[in-house]
Amino acid sequence: MPMLLIRGAYKIVGASPDGDSVRFYPDDPNEWDLLPGRKVRRNRTGGAQLRLDGIDTLETHYRPPHGPELHQPAPFAGQAAQELLDEIGFQNVQRNDRGIVVAAAPESVPGYVFTRSADVHGRCVAFAGVGPAPATSGTFVRVEVSDLLNTVNHHQLSMGMAYPTYYRQLFVDLREEMTSAAGKARDKGMGLWAADATQAGAKIAGLGSLTDTAVLLPKLFRRLADYLVLGDGDPDLAGFPAYLAQRDDRLLILSSGQWTGFDTVVDVTGDTVKLTHAPEDLVFDER
Repeated sequence: MPMLLIRGAYKIVGASPDGDSVRFYPDDPNEWDLLPGRKVRRNRTGGAQLRLDGIDTLETHYRPPHGPELHQPAPFAGQAAQELLDEIGFQNVQRNDRGIVVAAAPESVPGYVFTRSADVHGRCVAFAGVGPAPATSGTFVRVEVSDLLNTVNHHQLSMGMAYPTYYRQLFVDLREEMTSAAGKARDKGMGLWAADATQAGAKIAGLGSLTDTAVLLPKLFRRLADYLVLGDGDPDLAGFPAYLAQRDDRLLILSSGQWTGFDTVVDVTGDTVKLTHAPEDLVFDER
């Protein structure tokens, strides 16, 4: 899978990293401009927020349009964020009451990213590695499964800290390895899988259910949060399927080869919501 390799360092002081997003500073910030398509949004010193490709961890700070900042249930969201920082190599991380890192050791950790694009928010969609880069920075290289095994993305799945969440640009061999890693963690009941209700079904009695008890695929959590906030907190889910249809999140069901909408794989029965397919059976259309 040809991707742009960029060498640099991770820095977290002044940022609020979570389990699938962290700030990265290239040695040469001009290398961001080698990416085709959408531009990576960077700060004045060249740092940019990464969105780790192929995974989604529970939300630590999600804000629906015109709504309050929300989080998914403890301890899993916080554990995923801590696991990410531990794997990168940060220690003694201190955050303020808004979740912003105010101190960490060391100040920066060398690493590299493989990337093909930025998302609609300007975040670099990437596979993130720690230590020396395996090839020349600023060049396009083919990313093999052996490269994937050395990334933070794979680590989060193998530790049960993340849901596999795929988009169209992810190549089949990498996706299959990520599915395998997630499946092994699920079989062992590691991390979030011990409480996951994505396919078993979660009772939603309002925003409190989402933030305190319902461990769900984050994409489903975000859509439920948006819907409930739009309805001023009314817990009635009768209109949720129609709301999903209107959002028109397109996806491919791998097991059937069917292109469809997110609403067709979400079941609502009374106050209970669930996915009718495993997260790894879905490939979303990045828009």
